[in-house]
Amino acid sequence: MKDLISPAIHETTQAILADYDQGRSIDKLDVFNQPDTKVIYELINELVRIAYPGFSKDKHYRIYDIRNNLSMVIEDVAFRLNKQISIALRYGKASDDKKLEETREQSQRITLKFLQQIPSIREYLATDVAAVFDGDPAAESADEIIFAYPGLYAITIYRFAHVLYQLQVPVIPRIMTELAHSKTGIDINPGATIGKYFMIDHGTGIVIGETTEIGEHVKIYQGVTLGALSTSGGRKLFNKKRHPTIADYVTIYSGASILGGDTVIGKGAVIGGNVFLTKSIAAGTKVSVKNQELRFNKDHKEIQEVEADPDAAWFYII
Repeated sequence: MKDLISPAIHETTQAILADYDQGRSIDKLDVFNQPDTKVIYELINELVRIAYPGFSKDKHYRIYDIRNNLSMVIEDVAFRLNKQISIALRYGKASDDKKLEETREQSQRITLKFLQQIPSIREYLATDVAAVFDGDPAAESADEIIFAYPGLYAITIYRFAHVLYQLQVPVIPRIMTELAHSKTGIDINPGATIGKYFMIDHGTGIVIGETTEIGEHVKIYQGVTLGALSTSGGRKLFNKKRHPTIADYVTIYSGASILGGDTVIGKGAVIGGNVFLTKSIAAGTKVSVKNQELRFNKDHKEIQEVEADPDAAWFYII
């Protein structure tokens, strides 16, 4: 029997391989000199362990003294993160021996600065746990929040990634927050600035853009978007303030969208569910959607709710 498919597969394979020679961004073939997402994911697990040392175990470290155990974890983070930062700094760049040595020294400095910031990161995380416990009557303990709340997990990863972002590490901060995004449905860009006592309740579907500024004691519910008013300018908007500013003690309920770099939500404001805002709101303002119209169909007849008073709902048949 004549083999018809093998020659065709060989020819097709060669055509696909030739397609990689066009020099596009998607044609990169160097898999060794780029950040390793698997290693970064492992580093995230170690960083979470460093953040909350009494809440996880690692069978790879068979030491009974928790402090000695954590010392080994921190040293492992230092070694592997340094390598990944070095790769990220020279990613996509041609380097001679001198530049390569400079990059190695730069990555060491950045790694050290990052590790020195961990006590400060943990200080912020302690306030985030407190904010969730104080703000969620369903939370039985701080332990439950650390073990189980996706909002705190996303905030934790963001806190670490934000420091790397501030240290101008390419690629790695976004890989970190996108892992949290994939696990929780909460998308926090590492460039966003978020103050202490930040609470995310439920969290699914939350989007917080790169240039968002959030103050302290802010509470956000599921489905909230803090986004750009328009991205039609494309790369011209790079490094521009595109996302809103949220002052202290603001509460934003589910489904609300607040857009634009010039949009400022004043201190203590309350933004109701499904509100769409593209302008600033004064401090202490309560914003809600008025007189939403609900329509119901029954027995092929449309029933329309026309009374917005929650204590007296009146209907008529069209």
